Amino acid sequence: MSYTIPTIILITVYAAIILYFVISGAKKTSSLSDYAVGSIAFSPWSVGLSLAASITSAATFVINPGFIALYGKSAIIAFGIIMPIGVFISLIILTKSFRKYGSSVKAKTMAEWMGKRYDNLFYRHLFGVLTLLLIAFIVLILVGLTKVLSSALNASELYVLIGLVVFVFGYMMFGGANSMVYTNTIQAILMIVVAIIMLSSGYEHLKDGVNGMWAALDRINPFLDESVNPESFLFRDWFEIAVCSFVVGVAVVCQPHIITKSLLLKTDRDVNWYLIVAIIVEALFFSVVWVGLFARLRFPDLMLNGHPISMDSIIPTYVVSEFPVFLGLVVILGLISAGLSTLEGLIQSVPTSLTSDLIAPLFLKKHIESDNEKKKLMINRGVIVFLAVASAILSYQQLINPSLSVAIFAQNGVYAYFAAAFIPVLFGIFLKDAPSIAAIGASITALIVHFGVYYGRVGWYMQTSVRNPAVSVTYAIFFSLIVGVVLYFIFRKANKGVTSKIDVA
Repeated sequence: MSYTIPTIILITVYAAIILYFVISGAKKTSSLSDYAVGSIAFSPWSVGLSLAASITSAATFVINPGFIALYGKSAIIAFGIIMPIGVFISLIILTKSFRKYGSSVKAKTMAEWMGKRYDNLFYRHLFGVLTLLLIAFIVLILVGLTKVLSSALNASELYVLIGLVVFVFGYMMFGGANSMVYTNTIQAILMIVVAIIMLSSGYEHLKDGVNGMWAALDRINPFLDESVNPESFLFRDWFEIAVCSFVVGVAVVCQPHIITKSLLLKTDRDVNWYLIVAIIVEALFFSVVWVGLFARLRFPDLMLNGHPISMDSIIPTYVVSEFPVFLGLVVILGLISAGLSTLEGLIQSVPTSLTSDLIAPLFLKKHIESDNEKKKLMINRGVIVFLAVASAILSYQQLINPSLSVAIFAQNGVYAYFAAAFIPVLFGIFLKDAPSIAAIGASITALIVHFGVYYGRVGWYMQTSVRNPAVSVTYAIFFSLIVGVVLYFIFRKANKGVTSKIDVA
């Protein structure tokens, strides 16, 4: 109860600051292009901070530490070491080439990049449809934020969820990229402060050194101190821990709110600083998952006042129990920022893609360009309303009836999207003569394999009550690569002499 009034005051001030930037950004937004990639020349460090904030979400600060609290060292290796390495490698390799081609054809979305790169309108429409899969990620963030705020406000999760959806989706109808880069920059700075505070909270557990901490965890459950945890659903062997986590880390960059962030840069010379800032800050953010170990030492039996703590509630409960009110409020603000930073990126990119890559080209007749842009903006706002309603309904279902964690639900949808995108992005960047049939075949194969393995329960990994989407997406990307390569060598002769509009390699 001591958190309730201060949290209300804090959220009110925070909301006012966000609205200030949204109103300022909205004044500079006159077209869907402005909404998608901005009309302002942003500095590389601000876009880098925006990228770091967008990659990091409520998953990294709230949900994933819950996995660490449950499963210990095996989860740390997967989520805190191997997956980040995959993300950083992928960012370094893909960003420059993706941006180079995207800027030349003025692509606003991932789907538009795909359609123009392969000169295939159907493919653009297909990725417009697949963007709907990212609603699963929106749901994860809404659930994480709802858990944090309902704990701090001592309020009903349903009412908190409704308030969140109305506020965030409401202001994102107007601001777009022009305001998002600034709000993301503020959020990233707050997240840096909070990451340091949260990591410092484990100091008492390190008084006997790191080995002493692991020994304490071993006394709670010996598997918490093991590199492989056969009791878990996600970290049962090195294939799940190392191979699947690395594949996910590499491919996760192929989400529209991540890889298209580089299109906000105005010149090629900004890319290096953009990547340096993003990777350094993101490395700090990924380390926050270690806080899950501190939470497990704080609640060894994962109980509070005789009641079990659900996995998604472990970190919110730890924050309000561990920190004094003032410090706890700062941490809560950082956790909110972690969620909003990615949520804003998703609300900006998903409706933009649905509008410009699906609805407008299929249903909007050709008009004078300026009039067309106004219509697109209006349609985009309508799509945001639809997205808000759908996300709220799905989020409430995950609040009342999750499968271990909302993360499983989110991973299933998000992993399907980037599995479909990964090989086509690679081909589009590094193979100038890649035919569209190779990219489309790779995408369709990825979707069939991922959902087929997961829902068909193919293989022994899928026989447990909670299935690991990282396994099915690893298979999906592997078979997607095989199909893509085969189709490339079969059809590239027919494509010989036809090159992309610029050298994208």
